[in-house]
Amino acid sequence: MKKSKRNCEVICMKNSFGNNITVTIFGESHGPAIGVTIDGLAPGIKLDLDYIKKRMSQRQAKGRISTQRHEPDELNIISGWFEGRTTGTPLTILIENTNTRSKDYEKTRYRLRPSHADYTAFAKYDGFQDFRGGGHFSGRLTAPLVAAGAIAQQILEQKGIFIGSHMLSCHQVKDIPFAKDEIKLKEQISYLNDQDFPVIDTDCAQQMHTVIEAAANDGDSVGGIIETAVVGFPAGIGEPFFDSVESVLSHLLFSVPAVKGVQFGLGFDFGNYFGSQANDAICYEDGKIRTKTNHNGGINGGISNGMPILFQCAVKPTASIYKEQDTVDYQSRQPVKLQIQGRHDPAILHRARVVIDSVTALGLLDLACTKQGTDFMKKEVKA
Repeated sequence: MKKSKRNCEVICMKNSFGNNITVTIFGESHGPAIGVTIDGLAPGIKLDLDYIKKRMSQRQAKGRISTQRHEPDELNIISGWFEGRTTGTPLTILIENTNTRSKDYEKTRYRLRPSHADYTAFAKYDGFQDFRGGGHFSGRLTAPLVAAGAIAQQILEQKGIFIGSHMLSCHQVKDIPFAKDEIKLKEQISYLNDQDFPVIDTDCAQQMHTVIEAAANDGDSVGGIIETAVVGFPAGIGEPFFDSVESVLSHLLFSVPAVKGVQFGLGFDFGNYFGSQANDAICYEDGKIRTKTNHNGGINGGISNGMPILFQCAVKPTASIYKEQDTVDYQSRQPVKLQIQGRHDPAILHRARVVIDSVTALGLLDLACTKQGTDFMKKEVKA
């Protein structure tokens, strides 16, 4: 905490999330390193580093549809891990920044980039923020989030809980939605988690590539929608109001750069339905209470109902584009033209999906531990 000289108000600097599992990210895009500290992990959890590296790889830039800043993202676990298992003390991961080009940002240091956090960062941090590559506001900070999320995903998968996402749309090109059948849905999740370009209908993959490349050639960018599914999450987890499953996940999802909208189940489409159409009829099947449809996306009253958790995230086009734009120079307060430099993504959808999976895993693990305690992380999957 610090006290502002301007009005003596107290300002909280908070980069942490979680009640049972606390995740804190740190670093800047062009600083020496970025990283994450995870506090609250149970001792004795065996970590599969290859699994973490695989998920990290799916966030990395590849080809012409991504930024040309390529980082190896080598993991350096400096605490909380010994002889292949967690110790129960805070686990800290460092990821070195090795491919920065800070000079690209010197010429436009005070020229506020439209739809970026440049102005809001000035307003919050009194101009002391690191402006290079977006500093702490950069998508670069999602790398440690993915590392932390991959640990959470390993723990959840050992309990039979699986998370997966795909690009439901990219600009105006649409993939097919997730299957309603749970067996088929789990197969789709397994398939998508092995793909660098996550789509269910492979025929639309090339169309999406073409759209992204066309935007890149024009100095522009595109956005889209990511659809996420969670299978195997038990009923009865979550709180009725402020720590509902939707509240916790939305908190995290809106922390992912460029996410500007979240909807669960039918979401905004509920506004077009009658109650008789929207309600999920209840049945008893295979020894479990279930619903015949899943319009509510696996959540009722803020609490999981045992059905697949389904939601969508709207991801805006990358704000960094090469077209000339109108802006203001922060120092002179004069209107200026901006032509950005540097290396930027014409789309982040394909890279963002693993970030969305990761924060989802962190949120669900934290929620599960609220009800079952952190020993939940050590329990074996029941047959």
